[in-house]
Parts: sequence; C-alpha cells; structure tokens
Amino acid sequence: MSTQPDTPAPVGRMAVSLPANLEPVYSNFALITHSPSEFVLDFAQMMPQTPQARVVARVVTTPVHAKLLLRALAENVSRFETQFGPIATPDTSTLADHLFRPPSQGGSSGQSGSPGPGSPPNQGGPPAGG
Repeated sequence: MSTQPDTPAPVGRMAVSLPANLEPVYSNFALITHSPSEFVLDFAQMMPQTPQARVVARVVTTPVHAKLLLRALAENVSRFETQFGPIATPDTSTLADHLFRPPSQGGSSGQSGSPGPGSPPNQGGPPAGG
C-alpha cells in the first residue's frame, strides 16, 4: 500500500466558490465600527433627497482580516490609479462634512451628499465613513 503526501495549495492562491444565487448589492456608503475582537462593516445605499442611508450588507470580521483587507484595498487602488489615473477625493475637512452638508438653498439640483444609483458618479468614488 502506497501513501502519497498531501499536496499543499500554491501559496497566495485559494479556490473560491460563488453560490449561484448570490446577488450583488450596490453600496455608496460604509459605516465601520469595531470592538477589541471584531470589525463591523455596514455597506449602505444613500439616495438623493433621502435623509437616511439603508444598510444592504453587513460584514463582521477579525482585526487581522480587517488589516489584511485594508492592505489589499490599498494595493488595488494603486493598481487602478496606475491604469486609469488618480482618484480625486473631496477637499472638505472631514468625510462627514462632505456627506452630510445641507442641500444648497438656491441651487436647482437639490442634491446633497453622494450621488445614488442613476446619478453621475462623483469624482471621489464610493465613500467610506466611520
């Protein structure tokens, strides 16, 4: 009887299975909270003229995974900017200033915050708040 050693998976590669019924969701806003043992990422949709964001997905993860996710996002943003050019971000003092400014009083657009689906994309891309 012969035994073969287990062949380890290639480093950095992992098979991923996507369920056939998995529905993608659109998010243009994120709320991030944490405790000593976990990070909670609530992905939401903000619509024009709507004072409340609607959470469409919640991800709870470990601090180590959150840090690895941050690294992966930074690497992918860098690749994106190399290919497509810099992503402009708002010049406001804080993200909250940009997202929660009151609607313009004299303007005809009446839009505040980030654009929702169907609106032209903002220059800063999808916001992440915390």
